[in-house]
Amino acid sequence: MTHTADHSSFRLGYVPGVTPTKWVQVWKDRLPDVRLKLVPVPAAEGTRLLRDGGADAGLVRLPVDRTVLSAIPLYVETTVVVIPKDHRLADVPELTLAELAEELLQHPLDDTLAWEALPGLPAIERPATTADAVDLVAAGVGLLIVPQSLARLHHRRELTYRPVLDAPQSQVALSWPEELTTDLVEEFIGIVRGRTANSSRGRAPAPEQPKAKAKAKAKQGQPAKQQPKAKQGQPAKQAAGGRRRGGGSAAGGGKRGRR
Repeated sequence: MTHTADHSSFRLGYVPGVTPTKWVQVWKDRLPDVRLKLVPVPAAEGTRLLRDGGADAGLVRLPVDRTVLSAIPLYVETTVVVIPKDHRLADVPELTLAELAEELLQHPLDDTLAWEALPGLPAIERPATTADAVDLVAAGVGLLIVPQSLARLHHRRELTYRPVLDAPQSQVALSWPEELTTDLVEEFIGIVRGRTANSSRGRAPAPEQPKAKAKAKAKQGQPAKQQPKAKQGQPAKQAAGGRRRGGGSAAGGGKRGRR
């Protein structure tokens, strides 16, 4: 259900690693009168932010609480392992979990990957955040498996990363409270889905809908003699030749004349 409201601003939450820049720019170009406020939120708090009304919509990582939130999956991220540049595996272009089985792996409490079982050798204590885990890797204490965007976000010049082919992947989605699907939420949905400003789901085409209906009615209001001829299957020359309509079937009269 879409709720119509006159908002002068739109609050967009986003979790670490997600870059909303391209969508923000489209919003500014398309709705310059509506201020877009960005609300950064920790990965584990995205659902709570939306549920508690802290943002109108959010770019979050799945899963979300589908009992109260709607979500549109946007893209799946490559999973990588963050390693020191001088590590023995730094020259390997791609890795598997089996190749990391004997490595000490950091698993922060805000891990965004859904593991069935934590891989690698466990650390004595789990770091609180991904940023803390990156600090440990930079200090030479273990490795870290994360979505690629987080590896880029916490980049260090002494660190690099390599894809892990068989690791779980993180999926980013646009989410919002299902009962608060406002016109502005619909606008942002259109932007992330690549709809143009003239899309039928946007605000711009609304004034033009009556024009389209008027054109349709104008077409329907064409002279009756033009519309029935296609349905009745009459040859064009019969429909246009008024002089043959006087006596009986024109087709029949033609046959009698030839006989």
